[in-house]
This record gives sequence, C-alpha cells and structure tokens, in this order.
Amino acid sequence: MSLSSANEAPRPVRMVFTSRAGGVSSSPYDSFNLGDHVGDDPAAVAENRARLARVLDLEHVVWMEQIHSHTVTVVDGPQPGPVEATDALVTTQRGLALAVLVADCVPVLLADHTNGVVAAVHAGRMGARNGIVRRAVETMRDLGATSIQAVMGPAASGRHYEVPAEMAADVEKHLPGSRTRTEQGTAGIDVRAGLVRQLLGLGVTNIEADPRCTIEDADFFSYRREGTTGRQAGLVWLP
Repeated sequence: MSLSSANEAPRPVRMVFTSRAGGVSSSPYDSFNLGDHVGDDPAAVAENRARLARVLDLEHVVWMEQIHSHTVTVVDGPQPGPVEATDALVTTQRGLALAVLVADCVPVLLADHTNGVVAAVHAGRMGARNGIVRRAVETMRDLGATSIQAVMGPAASGRHYEVPAEMAADVEKHLPGSRTRTEQGTAGIDVRAGLVRQLLGLGVTNIEADPRCTIEDADFFSYRREGTTGRQAGLVWLP
C-alpha cells in the first residue's frame, strides 16, 4: 500500500491520499481499489477498506454516495453506510475520518485544526463548476472555522483533460481559471487551477496541490485512461 500524507504525526489534523498499490483487488481494479460501486468483488473492496483502517489506526471512516452534486452534508458520528447523494462531508467530531473517492476528479481536503472542523470534497468537473468547494468552505465557517487549510490530491491535469470548447467555456464561466489548452492544443480544463483561484477568492490562502496527473501516472486509477477501473481515496480527520 502506498499512502501520501500532507500531515505527519503529531500534528492535530491528518490528511492522507492513497494510490492504487497494495491491495487485493484483481484487474482491472488492481489492486487497492476502495470504490464499492465500480463492479469490483465486494469482498476485495471490504478487505482493502479494512486494510486502510488498520494501517491508519482508524475506527470510523465515513464514505459518500458521490453523484457530482453541490450538496454538502455535516456528519456528527459513524454512519451505517455511505452518506447518500452528497459530494462533501464536514465534521467537528474527533476520530471520525471523512473519505472521498476519485479516479481523475479532484479530492479536496479542508481543515481548521484550531477550531476543529474538517471536510472531504469530491470536486469533479460538474461539482466544481457548481460550487461544491465554495459550499464546503461556507459550511465549515458556519461551524466555526476561521483559518482553513486546503490540500488537493492527484487528479486529471489540464494538459490531458480534453473537453469540447463549449464545455471548457461553460466551466470557465462558473469556475474562472479552469480553462486551458491540452498538450495537443485542444480545449481543456484544469479543475485544480480553477479551485485554487476560487479558494483564494474565498480568503483561503493556505493551499497545497499535488501536481501529479492521474491520466498519465499509472500509479493511480484513471477513468479517462481506463474506463473500467478502481478508485483511490483522500481522507481527513481530527485525531
């Protein structure tokens, strides 16, 4: 298993991004697939999730039924299953890890450890366009956050994320800074770039963005590269 962490112990907030290595799933989900909605063997996904919890010493992980919406849900304890129809989770509860699944979309982790508020956000093209990150920041502030750190994990890069010109223009209208050109000179979208500009406009200045591209880096699952594939995760929690 390969984990990259933006925060090393003993810091008061933990953020982790997984890769596709170190699990038990078979091709095309090999091997550390954490998505239970992509056609993988449920037993393999369960073992991968259990392995993740053991390695990170987590008792409770909250997952989402992600639908590319702009819905934000506040959770205050363990859940019996994935939180339905939402693309961002926010909590003030310690020991409750929030998880976001991706395979090209941007996993955004937000934290204000001083005031004890964290969020995990699924920022795909539609969710980012429709303000999912902005709404997550606003929800955190409603819960007392005043100094928010943002960390974005590996995702599709603008140099490979080709879309029709009309789509790029539409996303740019709603998420300024996202329109770009691909390596082939065609219309493209860089969701992370647009989110950085949006966060700065919201007064969030402590921003880190992993530059790795899931489309070109085989260490990560990529829907645009592979079609049928697994999902890696980003997790954030207050220890």
